[in-house]
Amino acid sequence: MLSTFLIACVLVAVTVAMHAIGIAVLLRILRRVHALTTTGIWPITRLLIGLTWYLILLHLAEISVWGLFYLWWGGLPDAEAALYFAGVTYTTIGYGDLVLEKPWRVLAPIEGLTGILMCGVSTGFFFALVNHYIQRGPHANTGGGSVAER
Repeated sequence: MLSTFLIACVLVAVTVAMHAIGIAVLLRILRRVHALTTTGIWPITRLLIGLTWYLILLHLAEISVWGLFYLWWGGLPDAEAALYFAGVTYTTIGYGDLVLEKPWRVLAPIEGLTGILMCGVSTGFFFALVNHYIQRGPHANTGGGSVAER
């Protein structure tokens, strides 16, 4: 049980590190291409679509780490099952049609908690970027009232 918990700690650390590095790289790219100064509905729309896909790919990479671990340690029979199980667990969908072998079952709730936290970080980042564009919008410096009232 202790070794399983230590493995879980390593998987969580790898997942968080991947996410932190992925967000840092994204921020560097956004600054380098001056995306934070983008204006206009279509350029911002394209930016948000690109951001969404980047975050989805980042999460898929993190899910793959968990899935490859399950496959490597024999927790699930094949790559398709391992990646599927990792995906539904990371996203907290949890259909229950696949279950890890007994010594590894404790990893599933830890993966779910990690996944929901990383999705929260992505949501926060997405919200911060949208908020940045709202604050820079045409009515940002008109003073008084909320954005909805302007």
